[in-house]
Amino acid sequence: MSTILKNLAWLLGGKGFGAVCSIVYLAVLSRSLGIKDFGHFSLIFGTGQALVAVAGFQTWQTMVRFGAQAVHEDNWPRFGRLVWFCGVIDAGGALVGCLLAYVIYFGFAEMLELNQTYIAMGFAFNCALLLARTTTPIGIVRVLGRFDVATYVEAIVPTGRLLAAFAIVLVGANVGRFLIAWAAIEILSAIVYWIAAWRLAPQAMRREHFGGIAQAARENPGVRRFFGITYASSTLDALYKQGPLLAVGYFLGTSSAGIYRLADQLAQGFGKLSQLVSRAIYPEFAHARVVSEVGDFARLVRQVTVIAGIGGVTVTLAALAFGDDLLALIGGEGFARGGAVLIPLAIGAAFDLASASYEPVLHSTGHPSRPLIARSLAAVVLIGGIFAFEGYGPVGIGWAVALGMACSYLAMSLAVFTVLRRERTVQAGR
Repeated sequence: MSTILKNLAWLLGGKGFGAVCSIVYLAVLSRSLGIKDFGHFSLIFGTGQALVAVAGFQTWQTMVRFGAQAVHEDNWPRFGRLVWFCGVIDAGGALVGCLLAYVIYFGFAEMLELNQTYIAMGFAFNCALLLARTTTPIGIVRVLGRFDVATYVEAIVPTGRLLAAFAIVLVGANVGRFLIAWAAIEILSAIVYWIAAWRLAPQAMRREHFGGIAQAARENPGVRRFFGITYASSTLDALYKQGPLLAVGYFLGTSSAGIYRLADQLAQGFGKLSQLVSRAIYPEFAHARVVSEVGDFARLVRQVTVIAGIGGVTVTLAALAFGDDLLALIGGEGFARGGAVLIPLAIGAAFDLASASYEPVLHSTGHPSRPLIARSLAAVVLIGGIFAFEGYGPVGIGWAVALGMACSYLAMSLAVFTVLRRERTVQAGR
């Protein structure tokens, strides 16, 4: 528990610093480019993020889930083969993403209404973003428990963007210069992450371990299935976060979509806390499942779940008390009526936060398909809720989101309860 809290403190500190930097450099970027060019930049950057989500694999989860046993046993050759196995998967996903980027930019640029000047530039930037967003070194750092190192490395991106934004303004702002700077900073961050991982586990990162991909698959039974399930789960989660906004725009128009978007951004800000909690506990649960008895492991799960539940209740109360004021402060009085939308979205974020410990538990106990089933159920409920409640405006779709997250929370709770009870039964029968 103390290690989890320490990990969370490092993550919160790093994300807080990044948030402050991002507010400043986004203000500089938008003001210096103007609305039209900032729109081009946003379209290119947004396309890159979408491609990363579709073509990227969450290899850091695989490193933590299957690498914890090797680290515990000091079996560095096995750990090293797993590193290169995940690295090859990352590289393959990046290449597929580059092919998709080529099709999008050179095949559908007119449909995207993208300026011809930015087609080649946007394609090159997206390729750089895809090649830089590998998560294998992140998994190495996390499974070794070095969240302090991760915080320092991840500070490179917001710090670099902030400094680059001011420098570009001094020499003359344009879309190309911002894209070049953003791409260079992403690549630099990826290189530093790999160097940090190399220095933390030099005995694993030896050349003789490269090429043992087939052996790594044999040494880690279920790793291919785990890859497929976590990829599907993360992709489904990304679609769940973007789908409701598109539904508001389709059914209710752009003005309603704007109000919903601002409320959704605040709710997702609350929801990001659940991601930080999950990242902080993921490696500790993986280690605890290897070295602890089932009773001790279950006690740790209960402790973290109670803390996350308290956080979920706090998020809901904050939305009820300050939702209108926050929206008016950020967007003006016209957005204050979005406070009614923020309430169901915050409730959905609260369910997400309350279940932050569940996915690490199910992954560490060898049941990665359970979170995918829960998210699939949530998506079905969400789609049904959107069609049922769209007549009530953005608030109705907000309640569809809350209902979907509630179903996901209940399904995950049931899965964790069943798995832990089965683990106790197996241990008692030994």
